[in-house]
Amino acid sequence: MRQNDGRRAPTRRGPARLAPFAAFALAGLLAAAAGAQERPDAAERTVTLEDQTGIALTIYNENLALVRDRRRVVLDSGPSRLAFLGLSRQIRPETALLGAEGGLTVVEQTFRPGLLGPERLLETYVGETVRLVRTHPETGEERVEEAVLLSAAGPVLRVGDRVEIDPPGRIVLPAVPEGLRAQPSLVALVEGGGAGETPVELRYLTGGLSWQTDYVAELDPDEDRLSLRGWITLANGSGASYRNARISLVAGDVNQVQPYLMHDAARTVTMEMAAAPAPKREALFDYHLYRLDRPVTLGENETKQVALLSAENVPVEKEYRFVGLNQMYDHRAGEPRRASAVVRLSFENAKAAGLGLPMPQGIVRVYGGDSAGDFLFLGEDRIDHTPEGETLRLELGRAFDVTARSRQTAFERLGEQAFETAFAVELRNAKPQPVNVTVVEQIPGEWEIVEESHPHERSSARQAEWRLEIPANGRVELTYRARVRY
Repeated sequence: MRQNDGRRAPTRRGPARLAPFAAFALAGLLAAAAGAQERPDAAERTVTLEDQTGIALTIYNENLALVRDRRRVVLDSGPSRLAFLGLSRQIRPETALLGAEGGLTVVEQTFRPGLLGPERLLETYVGETVRLVRTHPETGEERVEEAVLLSAAGPVLRVGDRVEIDPPGRIVLPAVPEGLRAQPSLVALVEGGGAGETPVELRYLTGGLSWQTDYVAELDPDEDRLSLRGWITLANGSGASYRNARISLVAGDVNQVQPYLMHDAARTVTMEMAAAPAPKREALFDYHLYRLDRPVTLGENETKQVALLSAENVPVEKEYRFVGLNQMYDHRAGEPRRASAVVRLSFENAKAAGLGLPMPQGIVRVYGGDSAGDFLFLGEDRIDHTPEGETLRLELGRAFDVTARSRQTAFERLGEQAFETAFAVELRNAKPQPVNVTVVEQIPGEWEIVEESHPHERSSARQAEWRLEIPANGRVELTYRARVRY
């Protein structure tokens, strides 16, 4: 063909060269589509708690737990679609991991929260025919009419030749639509593993599970020994129940929970779920792992206490402490003030003391008896995670019969940033027995004690301590002179 000016029209070679490639790609897409249509969709098979063969929980301090749920499933020779029920309502679906000992490939996972409810049910039947059941107010006879549900809001129904909004009676639906369940489910499309019954393990992270430790200590009448009981309190607010669960507890402040737990969840499925025959404590990464010695059933919204430790005749030291009586080291102080001593009990977490195991953080409540034999609450304090060999110190309250009154007796400016000051601290004991008292002063800058009535100990760069014994119904005066340079 020639154009009007006599020149030959340009040949369009581009599409001609690309045609074979485009045809090949199109053929590949059509073949893939045909293959997808030829492979039948796997029927969904429900996996309930009746199929469960074991459950294990690893509970952390931060309202977090790793669930290991073992169940029996039946697999098809090809793809299988498994719907797991009875899971935690606070599951983190993105952390779910399904595996089997014989190997299993998960093609896709779908989390379906529990959506079964009146509104959701009605929404799925909008435009469908339902039954409207009315009851005669006098005879009690029921009359059934067919109606078309026009809207779930109201609801609005077409009954015969009329439209009714929120009509009296009850709406009856033919069935529960597929995909709606009263509880959350995790649906997995899997391949491999072989046909027939196969044990699998589903692992996931969830909120709603927590634990804490509470300790009860009883101080003996001589106040030099105590008995200690430790209890683990398990709380389940996850929205699921766990029957005969093997429970492990992780003590420690986990800074990067997600990466570490995901690594733990990715271990091979052949790990043993059985706990040790006796309570076992071991190191786990930089934390401590406590395995309960027997299975525990933890119901939904249930709180349960399990014994952790028991120790008798633990040696304890009682002391009375005054901290920061004097704070005026660079200028003159005002009127002297009176203070009551803080009562502190100290004991060592050691085997020789009857303990010697990692103690999780918690509250220690101390009880004791008076001269009449009555059981009294003496006070409580919180302890941090305490490894073996550390000393625990419990501050229980104030003793109003062990007091101190401090006054500044001298002050001198030695230079622009140098001072010298002296104090006299009168310590009184109104008890019928002697007491040990520790006076702790926090001194700023560079300092030295140039004079003192009792020897001090430099417990830190800015702290001096004096330890004294005050006789029964007696008094002792502590004096010292400090030189401070800023």
